[in-house]
Amino acid sequence: MPGISNDLSVAVVIASLGRPDLLDDIIARMAQQTRKPDLLLFSTVTPQDLPDSFVETDTVKAIFGPKGLTRQRNAALDYLGDRFDVIVFYDDDFVPSRFSVENAALFFRAHPEVAGATGNVLADGINNAGIGKEDAERIVARYDESHEFSAAVERELVGLYGCNMAYRSSAIGNTRFDERLRLYAWQEDIDFAFALNTRGKIVKTRAFAGVHQGLKHGRTPGLRLGYSQVINPLYLAAKGTMPKGFALKLLLKNVLANHLKMFRPEPWVDRKGRAKGNWAGLFDALRGRLTPERIEDL
Repeated sequence: MPGISNDLSVAVVIASLGRPDLLDDIIARMAQQTRKPDLLLFSTVTPQDLPDSFVETDTVKAIFGPKGLTRQRNAALDYLGDRFDVIVFYDDDFVPSRFSVENAALFFRAHPEVAGATGNVLADGINNAGIGKEDAERIVARYDESHEFSAAVERELVGLYGCNMAYRSSAIGNTRFDERLRLYAWQEDIDFAFALNTRGKIVKTRAFAGVHQGLKHGRTPGLRLGYSQVINPLYLAAKGTMPKGFALKLLLKNVLANHLKMFRPEPWVDRKGRAKGNWAGLFDALRGRLTPERIEDL
């Protein structure tokens, strides 16, 4: 396997669509890592998804395939095979600590019982207007100045948070993301992690960290997301990769939030669209149609 002697090899995977400016930033940040990834792999749909400055090297590659987060991540897994010990998934708007890759490798070396881990999200823009590049980099720089590595496991989880998660490649094997979860593939991270929990622990750690900007351009519109907020948890619960109580709580939390905030919505959230999508999902569910792929027809 590639990598430094006595060290675990690490591949970093970024699935992206239509946000080439963010990929330029990621390339620069990976070059600043205290331990650079053995491979930085971009899984996109067309070459236009890459920055104009992109240059392929032995350690930076790009692959192209069908649109959709699960499909793009699966294309990356198929490309990587079993050539790397640890596979790290970042969202394209995640700003990692410069210690992140090094610490992910150290964490998995320290915990052979762990199949997958979510790192420490220092700040998350997904539930607000989003975190700008300068603010995100400032938060990460402040963290890096006082950085002290700890390989401790905080707790076991039902699933992982897809913006900053890492897996032991041997635990993944031939398991793939569910391609019935289309486009933004809401809750694909929970589904995938839960499917691996018989092969090792699924955990939260502060060993590797960063900021999730939660940028709004290029994300799933309100109607489609609202549909997924109902159908995807029900589908995953029926499939057996999400505990039923967890699925019901998740569904109710989002449906209630959309309806309570619909008349005074946050400027960055299409609450009316989400609520309309919720009802479309509920009608389908009542008719026994647990069809997450229908999001593409809305």
